[in-house]
Amino acid sequence: MTTVIDGTLGVVLSGTTSGAITLSAPAVAGTHTIIYQAVTQQIFTSGSGTYTLPTGALWIRVRMIGGGGGGGGSGTANTGGSSGGTSTFGTSLLSAVGGGGASSIGGISGTASLGTGPVGIALSGGQGGGYQLSSTAGIFLAGANGGGTVFGSTGVGPAGQAGIAGATNSGCGGSGGGTNSSASTVYTGGGGGGGGFIDAIISSPSSTYSYAVGASGAAGAAGTSGLAGGAGGSGYIIVEEHYAY
Repeated sequence: MTTVIDGTLGVVLSGTTSGAITLSAPAVAGTHTIIYQAVTQQIFTSGSGTYTLPTGALWIRVRMIGGGGGGGGSGTANTGGSSGGTSTFGTSLLSAVGGGGASSIGGISGTASLGTGPVGIALSGGQGGGYQLSSTAGIFLAGANGGGTVFGSTGVGPAGQAGIAGATNSGCGGSGGGTNSSASTVYTGGGGGGGGFIDAIISSPSSTYSYAVGASGAAGAAGTSGLAGGAGGSGYIIVEEHYAY
């Protein structure tokens, strides 16, 4: 029986077969290189500008956090901290809002939102510590805790000392000022709120996006017979770029 094999298609065109049939591919001369494009990143730790998609990138992962709110200052009357700035990617595509500034009560949580297209998670930051304690002469108290984020928390301000600043690029709220005074009534400061957080995939990215990194919220100044709060932690944006392999 005659069997005809089409070498291009690799199929039997006529006849029948029995036993083993061996098809040999033609030899290809020269050296052949398989190119593997590793994942790349662009990291933005402050300011604003334009993100440009690298040549060959097919999809991107964006992680970002808003700035933390400033802790309130202590004293015979509290002084308020400022809210943290909002981190954005695209005009209204991704938004991680900064945490609220504190006074006698804790700063509100920063929210987060995904626009149409990206998929992922959008988490609010932690609420700043909101209790207000008054100390009498010679009694030293700790300031309230700063609101946390996915990167942790600032914790409480040390007793008898100024508040602690949130870590750089953590989005954590600053802690409130403690008390250290001979005045008869001094109030502790509240903690700043934590910034919102986003972890999102953009499967069909545009060639460019505007971006802004949320600044840290300023600390509340020391009030009369009091101590300053801690500044919030600044925000950040990381863009992770993926290619065909």
